Amino acid sequence: MTPLRPRARRTQRRSGKRSRTAAALLLTAGASFGLLLAAPAPATAGSNLVVNPGLESLRASDAMPTCWEKAGWGDNDFTVTTTDQSHSGGKALALSVTRRVSGDRKVLMAEDSSCAPSVTPSHQYDLSLWYKSTTPDSSVTVFRHDVKAGWQYWTDLKTLPVSAGYTRATVRTPVVPPGTDQITWGVSVYGTGSVTTDDYDMEDATQPAAGAVCTAGDACVKGSWAVMPFKNPVRSMHSVVLHNGKVLLVAGSGNDPAMFKAGTFTSAVYDPKTGAMKTIPTPVDMFCAGHVQLSDGRVLIMSGNKAYPAADGSHGYEGFKDSYLFDPSPESYVKTNDMNEGHWYPSATLLGNGDVISFGGLKEDSTGSVTAEKFSQAQQKWLPRTEVNQTWSYWGLYPSMILMQDGRLFYSGSHVFGNGTPGTGASVYDYDANKITDVPGLQDKDNRDQSMSVLLPPAQDQRVLTMGGGQVNTNPEASRLTDLIDLKAPNPRYTPGPLLPQGTVDQGQGPKPETGAQGKMYVSAVLMPDGKVLETGGGLHDRADPVFEASMFNPATNTFQPGLATDPIPRTYHSSAFLLPDGRVMAVGDNPGNGTFDDHVSIYTPPYLYKGARPQITSVANNRWQYASTQRMTVDRPVVKAELIRPAAVTHSSDPNQRFVDLPMTVGADGTTIDLNVTSNPNLAPPGWYMLFAVDADGVPSVASWVHLGGPDALEAPKGAEVKGAEVKDKAAPMVHDFAGKMTEKAKAPEPAHTSHPVPVTISGCDRHYGAENVCVPTAFPKTVPPTTAGRCAWLKAHDYGVLKLNGRDDPLKLDPDRNGRACD
Repeated sequence: MTPLRPRARRTQRRSGKRSRTAAALLLTAGASFGLLLAAPAPATAGSNLVVNPGLESLRASDAMPTCWEKAGWGDNDFTVTTTDQSHSGGKALALSVTRRVSGDRKVLMAEDSSCAPSVTPSHQYDLSLWYKSTTPDSSVTVFRHDVKAGWQYWTDLKTLPVSAGYTRATVRTPVVPPGTDQITWGVSVYGTGSVTTDDYDMEDATQPAAGAVCTAGDACVKGSWAVMPFKNPVRSMHSVVLHNGKVLLVAGSGNDPAMFKAGTFTSAVYDPKTGAMKTIPTPVDMFCAGHVQLSDGRVLIMSGNKAYPAADGSHGYEGFKDSYLFDPSPESYVKTNDMNEGHWYPSATLLGNGDVISFGGLKEDSTGSVTAEKFSQAQQKWLPRTEVNQTWSYWGLYPSMILMQDGRLFYSGSHVFGNGTPGTGASVYDYDANKITDVPGLQDKDNRDQSMSVLLPPAQDQRVLTMGGGQVNTNPEASRLTDLIDLKAPNPRYTPGPLLPQGTVDQGQGPKPETGAQGKMYVSAVLMPDGKVLETGGGLHDRADPVFEASMFNPATNTFQPGLATDPIPRTYHSSAFLLPDGRVMAVGDNPGNGTFDDHVSIYTPPYLYKGARPQITSVANNRWQYASTQRMTVDRPVVKAELIRPAAVTHSSDPNQRFVDLPMTVGADGTTIDLNVTSNPNLAPPGWYMLFAVDADGVPSVASWVHLGGPDALEAPKGAEVKGAEVKDKAAPMVHDFAGKMTEKAKAPEPAHTSHPVPVTISGCDRHYGAENVCVPTAFPKTVPPTTAGRCAWLKAHDYGVLKLNGRDDPLKLDPDRNGRACD
């Protein structure tokens, strides 16, 4: 007896026993809605969405066909076997019930995101299979995945008449309900007898004549966004994809002073498989902390918000020293030792040896931190300041520090709040030599606030793309500029990239087309399994004027594909977008200057998921990988590419650890047994958990399998090296290239030691004379706003600020001409 496993099977059990009469009633009901009256045309025109439709690929564990499972309920005896009595090929599935008191038994496509066909709400699909049967008590049964409630029974579509020889059964589904993203289906037997099935097919019922690959309309080239039927329970600013496939959403106080004063700090864990959201007790205000995933999969979270700015201007935001580890297994926080000082908005970069290095942010007294911090993988603690190399440089807030293949760090010029660093705005930092060398070429370097930089696929190419940005203090229109740099060059420098595509912008009067040089800040950029980069979301001005635009950057051609589907939800300040293990993209957050927060969750389905069935990784021989090793996987059909993608840990348009690592393939004679050659260089792929994707010739990816790269022994020295006079074990050395080895800019030695860098309390671009701490009245209004009371108040009204309290007596923006203590009333 096979126990009932999936939740969906329990759902059907509550419906009671199914009989021929019940099936007949169901068909009658279906016909009354016009769904089953007419015989559908043979489903042969388009792409078959079924994984392993001929049942030829088998699992080694139980000899069941890959992506198929047995299920059911009740008091009955049954067998499910793989047989050679096939319709075509060499294998078929035979389900036999020899005794039945109640319930049924089924063979179905697995309730797994890598196996279950993706569907589009409001579409209908033609399902077909070949079968032979000795019982009239069998039917085609369908389950659906609801994005909020998880897997659940949907309907029985067609009773299968007894047939001694193979015959084809075809049926069309009802309209797919809203909130459904996948279905599974197969055959259920609810009486004694046997059914043997083979050659399954599922196609969009609207597919045209032969030759078409996709019939999803605009989604074939633009993809599609769906706003989920549930809300984000926390005002999250930080998003981390965990190695169990869940997503950690961290809010802290969520930029809500009332929550801060009450000591109410929140996080949530979202499970994309079930749609469940679980709120997690959170010990301190992790609002605007730093975070990174350690090599063991725990999340290191550093600093956060000690205090909001004072209304009298005596201090700005303040950071604290506290640091915590989030463990995905118990889903709880554990405190580490303190950092050396506070860092509100710090960077966090994982190094090739598993250590974490952090720069920048604001100290406990609101000044800028000039202390570099290092978390030791070996000692599992923050090191004393004296054990960390110091240049005493102020790198700003959330400086984008990307690990290079030789262990140096590339500061890309992306940051948050204010100008870039002195000099060219971008540089290479050699930690071991403790020297900084400027990199020229970054365009408009002091207007790249909340731009985003990504190490382009694959990491082996060592190319970085920096996109968009603005300046919260002067508040110009955000930029369309992009810049590219090849860190393999002897003397690397930024060169102009293609301009960001333009979309529509809502400046308070509804969306209108962008014009001229209008671009966006708060850019989100996501590395995709097909080797491209999705950029989405953003705004035209500081915390205002959302831009609705998305495009796909192709590193192979250095071009954007404009005009993708756009997230219908504004995504500006405190928003993030990130890749899920099933190849879709999730977007959360929006925190405009009026202090509100958008709690809608959006999911983007890229065009590649409309191209038919996706390849399936049927096995990974070992999910614990070492550097310089060869790892074997099997797939259900030929693929052209495999890669590792590091799961996201993103906030404020910043995720310097995001990377796509190519896995060169050695393909076996069968075309589906593939050896993957793992880099020997931990700087290309720092140790930790990765998503392993296989991608076919159409750019369609598998669902990710999780693998762990590296470990304590993987970071030891190679044979021939000496550690305290002893030769260590035979192990390949990392291959490090002499890239960026002839830089012409003069390297800068450390500055004289000092305690901090002065930072104005207006660094966040907000005038604190008005409203609450989380309300951001611009220090500088957009240039199109007349510098008058009426002009400024009209802008604030159009952006839903409402009446604002005047904090104190000063009214620098002249928003309270009648001196009643209320602005724009």
